[in-house]
Amino acid sequence: MRCRSSQRGRKEYSVQLTFREQWLDERLKFNDFGGKIKYLTLTDAARVWMPDLFFSNEKEGHFHNIIMPNVYIRIFPYGSVLYSIRISLTLSCPMNLKLYPLDRQVCSLRMASYGWTTNDLVFLWKDGDPVQVVKNLHLPRFTLEKFLTDYCNSKTNTGEYSCLKVDLLFKREFSYYLIQIYIPCCMLVIVSWVSFWLDQSAVPARVSLGVTTLLTMATQTSGINASLPPVSYTKAIDVWTGVCLTFVFGALLEFALVNYASRSDMHRENMKKQRAACEDHGPDPGDLMEDGNTTFPMVRQCEIHMQQSRPNCCRTWLSKFPTRSKRIDVISRITFPLVFALFNLIYWSTYLFREEAEDS
Repeated sequence: MRCRSSQRGRKEYSVQLTFREQWLDERLKFNDFGGKIKYLTLTDAARVWMPDLFFSNEKEGHFHNIIMPNVYIRIFPYGSVLYSIRISLTLSCPMNLKLYPLDRQVCSLRMASYGWTTNDLVFLWKDGDPVQVVKNLHLPRFTLEKFLTDYCNSKTNTGEYSCLKVDLLFKREFSYYLIQIYIPCCMLVIVSWVSFWLDQSAVPARVSLGVTTLLTMATQTSGINASLPPVSYTKAIDVWTGVCLTFVFGALLEFALVNYASRSDMHRENMKKQRAACEDHGPDPGDLMEDGNTTFPMVRQCEIHMQQSRPNCCRTWLSKFPTRSKRIDVISRITFPLVFALFNLIYWSTYLFREEAEDS
């Protein structure tokens, strides 16, 4: 059997194949006149007995009739019959998309007897090389790694029926998804971090940047899900797009926090100016030092200052930025990339390890 296959992207696949089967019918023996007649050729299958074979996982199918019907029957002198036909089939293929697009799929081609039980009819694979795949086989998003032949006899209330199957092992081409999905999502997440480097007073720029990246990421996620059949479990691509969407949304929320901290800083600055104005018109600080009631607060302030003066690298570095809003931006510039890099490490190590485990 020669096959030329093309995957449709959903839970089915199309295959174009040349199907051949051979059996022995002693009623068709004839005299070859000393080897002068090698075989007789027929084009009408209704003239001889044929096994009632059918494709059990077929959804659609048709014969090829251009220019003439692509079928022939050869009858050999000793009664052997060779039947060959070219057909196109659309077959169902239940897929497990948990690792999509890092997945491998097994699609089967099942051939069984419809009415004759194993007491009357048994299908056997031909010895040697029963399945041949064309060398120039090309699939747009998959690679055919290998194929396996096996038997799949089924037992029902009416008896046991002979069955043959071919398991086709497809590996999804990841380069397409890397270029079309993973890299663009990474770029959107990185673009959302640009707002951390903009001044907190640039409200229109930061808001438009955050909203634009969020909407683009949501559109990307919707487009990915629209190209796949709905499933009840979480796919690998869902984890990736969900986390990327969370990072973009987090960058937008970070600006809301920065804006709130900026207004809080302005309020504190105004309060300091008001206190300074009151202290300029208040009692002499020297008189306050002689008062026993004010001695303790002054000593307490000194102790607090002593505690804060202990060496701390992070605190010393953050002290270079006087406002809380600026500190939030600076911390976000470091925290967001580090957390995203950690997520990438966990994501790729987890799903690549699961892929290798399933292969083994």
